[in-house]
Amino acid sequence: MNFENSLSFAQELDLRDPLKSYRDLFHIPKVNGRPALYFTGNSLGLQPKTARSFIEQEMKDWEMYAVEGHFKDSKRPWMYYHKFLKDSLAKLVGAKPIEVVSMNQLTVNLHLLMVSFYRPTERRFKIIAEAGAFPSDQYMFETQIKHHGLNPDDTLIELKPRQGEHNLRTEDILKTIAETGDELALVLLSGVQYYTGQLFDIKSITKKGQEVGAKVGWDLAHAMGNVPLSLHDWGVDFATWCSYKYLNSGPGNVSGVFVHERYAHDSNLPRFAGWWGQEESTRFQMTKGFKPMTGADGWQLSNVNVLSSAAHLASLEIFDKVGVNALREKSLLLTGYMEFLINELSGEENIFEIITPKDPESRGCQLSIFCHKNGKMLFDALSSEGVISDWREPNVIRVAPVPLYNTFEDVYHFARILKEHIQKM
Repeated sequence: MNFENSLSFAQELDLRDPLKSYRDLFHIPKVNGRPALYFTGNSLGLQPKTARSFIEQEMKDWEMYAVEGHFKDSKRPWMYYHKFLKDSLAKLVGAKPIEVVSMNQLTVNLHLLMVSFYRPTERRFKIIAEAGAFPSDQYMFETQIKHHGLNPDDTLIELKPRQGEHNLRTEDILKTIAETGDELALVLLSGVQYYTGQLFDIKSITKKGQEVGAKVGWDLAHAMGNVPLSLHDWGVDFATWCSYKYLNSGPGNVSGVFVHERYAHDSNLPRFAGWWGQEESTRFQMTKGFKPMTGADGWQLSNVNVLSSAAHLASLEIFDKVGVNALREKSLLLTGYMEFLINELSGEENIFEIITPKDPESRGCQLSIFCHKNGKMLFDALSSEGVISDWREPNVIRVAPVPLYNTFEDVYHFARILKEHIQKM
């Protein structure tokens, strides 16, 4: 499409947008009495208007039935609450329901999955990750490696972009995997890199890692609900994600995990167990001897946090209606329009540099804008005008036009405000 830098063009795109009605399903925050230009769904998604009623239903059932709400009378019996989310989560990650479960928080799940899938030996012990991974991942790697009595400096291979580049090349990732060979125990990368917004080639990297005998897992915090995934068909060993970013399930809300079907009946696979992972038919017998439920359910520890899961369910209901492929189609157009406007602003002076990959297939809906000068001043100026974006040291403004609730007019006004403040500096 040939984009134009005009309000009328943006408004025309919005009129033709088949997903335009979904914006009305969310609460848009206000700044100075006006709806904000909200571009931080990559940190915290907006609140679905139905979330309150979903939570209120559970509050009412708690009021009416108390403990009996676990098994009967309540609209969604709490004993089985995790099952109500399975079909939706499976569709979003390209999995079978037996392969997914909603539980815990992201970092907790990373640690739990490492127990099962990082099994270092004297020969095969190394881990490949991206340099500059999110701190939770970095700390997880450090402490897991030390837990096995190993030295992180000798164990962790951190992939860095080539000199003068911002993103990892798939060919370099695959080459490192091949060169590490039978010393490689695990590849664990972000599906979408939080700082640059790069979407990795999950299929190719998974295949290459497994060819040399390693397990391959993915942190999908910035990929879940953002890009289409096919974890089952790609043969991914395991993955985890959070639900408060693109899944719009509320601050700090529940995570989820994927464990491939080939491990569904492997009760000998090491894991840290909890009573909610125990075989459902014998769970309340309270006897010794852990017998895990089949599939991802066998990694559960505790019973479900029903109130927070209700908000999660409200959001997933929206994803069921729209579908991730339709979201991706709009996302490519919306992000492409923002890229066009930013590049036009940068001009010959090269004020900005978008460090997110130029190839639309190698990114989600986030653009990371590297500011060559006055970055923090520009970010503060945007904030004062009602633009909610994200500043990352030392000089990056992260902006995520989310297709569920952002509009082309939002994107136009973001660029307009940015231009006005550039001219003042």
